[in-house]
Amino acid sequence: MFVMAGKGFTVKKDWDNPLEHAMPEHVRVPAEFRIGNGAQAVQVAPATVLAPMAGVTDTVFRRFIRHASLFTATSVDLATVEAEISNQQSGCGLLMTEFTSADGLARMRESKRKRYLTFYDDEHPIGAQLFGSNAETLAEAARIVEDTGFDLVDLNLGCPAKRVVGCNGGSGLLRDLPKIREIFKAVRAAVSIPFTVKFRLGWNDSQIVCVDLAQIAESEGLCAVALHARTREQGYTGRARWQWIAAVKDAVRIPVIGNGDVRTPEDAAAMVAQTGCDAVMIGRAAPSNPWIFRQIAEYTATGSYTCPTERDRYRMIRTYFRMLLEEAEASQELPRAARHGETAGKMKQFASWFTHGVPGGAKLRQQIYAAKTGAAVLDAADAFFEACFNAPVIEESESEFSTEPAFEETALVCD
Repeated sequence: MFVMAGKGFTVKKDWDNPLEHAMPEHVRVPAEFRIGNGAQAVQVAPATVLAPMAGVTDTVFRRFIRHASLFTATSVDLATVEAEISNQQSGCGLLMTEFTSADGLARMRESKRKRYLTFYDDEHPIGAQLFGSNAETLAEAARIVEDTGFDLVDLNLGCPAKRVVGCNGGSGLLRDLPKIREIFKAVRAAVSIPFTVKFRLGWNDSQIVCVDLAQIAESEGLCAVALHARTREQGYTGRARWQWIAAVKDAVRIPVIGNGDVRTPEDAAAMVAQTGCDAVMIGRAAPSNPWIFRQIAEYTATGSYTCPTERDRYRMIRTYFRMLLEEAEASQELPRAARHGETAGKMKQFASWFTHGVPGGAKLRQQIYAAKTGAAVLDAADAFFEACFNAPVIEESESEFSTEPAFEETALVCD
């Protein structure tokens, strides 16, 4: 999670003593994996997942990542690339929503649910993540998720924030495996779409339950598990202990998704090599490097990957900010002043990540933080980069990392 400062944990933008991994010679992120069986199984290609992050993975950020991750392999000879590992469709195989309260979802009017469950056709495959502690309520919320058109439903057993744990949600449930089994049974019986769970190692080092929990999940018919290889007590500090991902993989037959400390394509490949996991989930690296999924796909296809230029980064910032403004203008869920104020706040929230690596980025952040409206934030970014490039800001670039796709107008899937 990226929010809840002062209420438990705040995600750090950096890593504690990150390991530098070399590219494994013969192991790369798999080209695909499958969640579930039968007609409603979800094919995820490539085997990369955008982690659910509160305050981050709304529909705008998800679509931004999906399109920023496009990899058309224009710079490689497709005749020399094995089709089964090319991953040229998109660098991000599965999108996940922000985690959503099952209690709130079950209680709110249908018209209000759109604010939390909005997604567009180009976001498939997409999963909705729920949190809560009441089995019947979670089952009802899962039915709402299925009726809305999501491809899968996911249960959050990993959030370490005090206000979530205080309600026995998120990682708070890791202290009660019988309760988790009850929830698994209720949700599995309520929906026919694939059902997955994301969890941590356990409450603390003396209560490591990840292997037992994964086995319970498999026995109750869940279709995949995702493990963030830290305890609740760790929060987001220290290193993720990938050896536990390997232990879970050895213990179950359903797909295992690894999560924790994947910052680069090298990290992603190293996680697969060291753990044998079926897919890699990426969280806090995505806001600072939206190209990471694309880079992983490019490495899988070619054995190397390209880093973005300053102009690429500018286009990325500008595209995301424009998308936020357009979504705010189209939304009718809040009064106009409130939604535009909310949009300006989100732009500022992401400025520290999006300007990472930009020469003079501190000056740009100051200008963005001083802006009063979303339009002013966009103007500040334009002026900053225009001065950097000493050229018209709309000048076209031949960089293959351009992230200004033409999004088609699509109807909302949910009502």
